[in-house]
Amino acid sequence: MGEVGEAQYFKSEIALLSFSDATFKPPLSPLLIRIDPLTPSGSSPSESDPSPISQHPQQDQQRKDAWLPITESRNGNAYYAAFHVLNTNIGFQALLLPVAFATLGWAWGTVCLTVAFLWQLYAIFLLVQLHESVPGVRHSRYLFLAMAAFGKRLGKVAALFPVMYLSGGTCVMLIITGGGTLKLLFNTLCDNHNGNTCAAHALTGAEWFLVFTCVAILVAQLPNLNSMGMVSLVGAVASITYCTLFWLLSVKKGRPDNASYASTLSQESTAVAKISDVLNAIGIIVLTFRGHNLLLEIQGTLPSNFEQTSREAMRRGVSMSYTLISLCVFPLAIAGFWAYGNQINGGGLLYSFPQFHKKQITKFSMGALYVLVIIHCLSSYQIYAMPVFDNLEIRYTSIKNERCSRLERTCIRLFFGGLTFFIAVTFPFLPSLSALIGSMTLVPVTYAYPCLMFLSLKKPRPRGLVWCFNVALGCLGLLLSALLVAAAAWTLAHKGLNANFFKP
Repeated sequence: MGEVGEAQYFKSEIALLSFSDATFKPPLSPLLIRIDPLTPSGSSPSESDPSPISQHPQQDQQRKDAWLPITESRNGNAYYAAFHVLNTNIGFQALLLPVAFATLGWAWGTVCLTVAFLWQLYAIFLLVQLHESVPGVRHSRYLFLAMAAFGKRLGKVAALFPVMYLSGGTCVMLIITGGGTLKLLFNTLCDNHNGNTCAAHALTGAEWFLVFTCVAILVAQLPNLNSMGMVSLVGAVASITYCTLFWLLSVKKGRPDNASYASTLSQESTAVAKISDVLNAIGIIVLTFRGHNLLLEIQGTLPSNFEQTSREAMRRGVSMSYTLISLCVFPLAIAGFWAYGNQINGGGLLYSFPQFHKKQITKFSMGALYVLVIIHCLSSYQIYAMPVFDNLEIRYTSIKNERCSRLERTCIRLFFGGLTFFIAVTFPFLPSLSALIGSMTLVPVTYAYPCLMFLSLKKPRPRGLVWCFNVALGCLGLLLSALLVAAAAWTLAHKGLNANFFKP
């Protein structure tokens, strides 16, 4: 039984590579494939099976599994998992939290932030458990878990666009943010209080994007997700450092004279406008927590066997990382709002801090903060891009039935880097659409789908406490997504959009 179980385990990992191209269309096919444990490893599948799986020796199956960058190395540990989770879950989006507090106020802002934190943390632990919900099967990709839970067709419809956007789209956002911060860094270091010293030598916005992309693709040549553990450590340290420094320095430098804690909701606004502003503020809080679409991939780097699964190590990694995340986001929101009140810039602390304290802090100190933001954007780019690299290599290996060479892997990553750079230059206003697109993609993936997938795969007792709780959270997550999309769309229609195509 041990040999049969071990064979089944390896088959489940690489079964997606065993199909012919006629029946397997990566990355749109499910990873979870039923394998009869009683069938000998050398026997042929039944001719009546509509989706026959080629039977390979166990050694060959391990070899194929080692072709893909996500599952190439399973030598990770709880610390590496914590580095990856920190690197992907905390960053520049947290600097917007005081903006949400300016609309919601102290009490409701704190309540919403606490609820969102606990909700998404619960969803994370559900995903950790679902990674190996079926004995001998590891769901190392979010899309494949969704198709295993919801069915092939519905899983594609529900999860394909959100997962692809949250990988590729986030990389585009990181180029825009990182490139824009490079420009801020240059202007800060060259400024002599009139801003004209380095104007003749300044790069254009597109050129700053190109500089950032070139460095990101250079770092992306590391072979697999597990090999990027130290990159994630650097990014995690950078993000924790600049988030902490922003709120500490904001408190230390003192509040502006006209700072007030009254809500920014105007008494003259219509009811629709007020509801929209409140929902947009809730959206800022909800969208602060991200990276759930990468959690299964991160857990896929951890070792696992029938005696010991990867769940315990991943739980330790998540617990360590979210302890640090809570120590960053709550002070950042509360202290940032205390420091600026309703005078906070709409761009968050990244723009409010230099706006109010430009004369109180040296340009080199401000430049150091910008450098930390840039480092974190560069390191996050690698982790968010990895599922795309993996999907492209799945396509290649399923057609060629061989590992990508170093040159081919480099070409794939250059292609993706060039594509994200082109999109960033074409749509430099994409951050203005982040609330709209994020509500359609991140909110279901983070808050709704884990609860619904748990119901589908674990099948708790109907109408029991666990069943009712997860149904309520899943439905509430989908409703919240719809409300946030409506609010973001209304705001765009009311305030307009500066669609500066090709003018970053």
